[in-house]
Amino acid sequence: MEVDGEARPFLLFSKPKSNRRTEPQPQVQSQPKPPKPDLSPAVQTDHADSGDSDDSGSDSDSDPAPTVVIDHGDTCSADGAAADALASFADLGLSEWLVDVCTSLGMRRPTAVQRRCIPRALAGENVLGIAETGSGKTAAFALPILHRLGEDPFGVAALALAPTRELAAQLAEQFRALGSPLGLRCLAAIGGFDSLAQAKGLARRPHVVVATPGRIATLIKNDPDLAKVFARTKFLVLDEADRVVDANFEEDLKVIFDCLPKKRQTFLFSATMSDNLRSLLELSGSKSYFFEAYEGFKTVENLKQQYIHIPPDGKELHLLYLLSKMKEDNIRSAIVFVSTCRTCQYLDFVLQELGRPAVSLHSHKAQSQRLSALHRFKSGQVPVLIATDVASRGLDIQTVDLVINYDIPRFPRDYIHRVGRTARATRGGLSICFVTQRDICLLHEIEDDVGNRFSAYECDDKEVTKDITKVFKARRLANMRMADEGHEDKVQDRKDQKKRDQARKRKHDE
Repeated sequence: MEVDGEARPFLLFSKPKSNRRTEPQPQVQSQPKPPKPDLSPAVQTDHADSGDSDDSGSDSDSDPAPTVVIDHGDTCSADGAAADALASFADLGLSEWLVDVCTSLGMRRPTAVQRRCIPRALAGENVLGIAETGSGKTAAFALPILHRLGEDPFGVAALALAPTRELAAQLAEQFRALGSPLGLRCLAAIGGFDSLAQAKGLARRPHVVVATPGRIATLIKNDPDLAKVFARTKFLVLDEADRVVDANFEEDLKVIFDCLPKKRQTFLFSATMSDNLRSLLELSGSKSYFFEAYEGFKTVENLKQQYIHIPPDGKELHLLYLLSKMKEDNIRSAIVFVSTCRTCQYLDFVLQELGRPAVSLHSHKAQSQRLSALHRFKSGQVPVLIATDVASRGLDIQTVDLVINYDIPRFPRDYIHRVGRTARATRGGLSICFVTQRDICLLHEIEDDVGNRFSAYECDDKEVTKDITKVFKARRLANMRMADEGHEDKVQDRKDQKKRDQARKRKHDE
């Protein structure tokens, strides 16, 4: 849709004011609107006969109905069958050099999300893609961007936003790998590193900027001239979009969006839908395509999901039991997810005391320590990563065969992303939830949302308790280290800071 000669982009936070009459609204299933509107395409279902004829009776000054094609991955429809017939990356319309890159990286056949979304992106449409973890969503937006760059290398062609530093760093690595024949210049602008060096790198106008919203907004606010770097940006990407459009990033996104040209393509991808993303369908935008591989929440079929009923003081014993069985069960590496930074660091110390090689990843660590831990885990130097949900999004580590939910997540969406670190790209995987008495309701809620009942993991109780003395000693020493090394103080400082931030926000809202 054209507005004042320019294609209207996805909208953020508010609809544009206009003297025009109200536009026809798309037919979307009614959903409760979130408090603050976000970005948006408008809607036309893929199953309906929408027609392309003009309505000669409409007023000449009225905008046409907004168009967003909604595709639920139906292989029986004509469009679905045509998309699924695209058996190779060459069939998608990508440049020959990109097809060669895909082949060299072992990407022989496009996945469903790639078959459906890449042709639409190459056709200039905005794309919102919802597909399960490990389905190839990154390539679905990166390849069209690199295709365009290969035709016309210029300035900052794309800005990709990710909710966590680790995901942004990985995304930058993937862009560099796919764009290596092009001599792609990609800058990762994330917290924990020298902001001055990042500002200088941004001023040199790399082809692609991958960033967390907070860091890129800070760079722009500190040096308003950097906003000019994005004057010709053609692509905006929101990876793990349901998190990026969360209210926590609202102020940062306002700063960023003010710098971007209105005429651009916007790509939003996630494994889970949210109310904020759903609200995109209620607002109008330029021609857009919405691919939803499934409705609600879904885990991949090749993931085995189990649980262990555990007494509150038995988690460490069962964790050691599972980790000691990794070699026997042919498990190459495992991620242990916990709910807090304190538990994450505490378990790191416990496993150190027990002589089990592991690394931890949480937000209380310096960024250099976080990346070092992730590198050691990805390279196979250590087989176990203990992490908060900072590691639950987007990280693609092929050797992860086991995910342990040491703490059950409060929301099913978080469970989907956690277990998505295993069973990726048709490989098998195992997820085990530690369930105490107070966690039973959470487990049932997750089971209801994913539409699957988990089976019980059979433990040998004698083997579980054989090292009880060692484990209890390790617990005591770990707690002492937490206090001696100041980790308890860090936890309290973070709590106090969070309270101050919440108080300031309440005062601001009033």
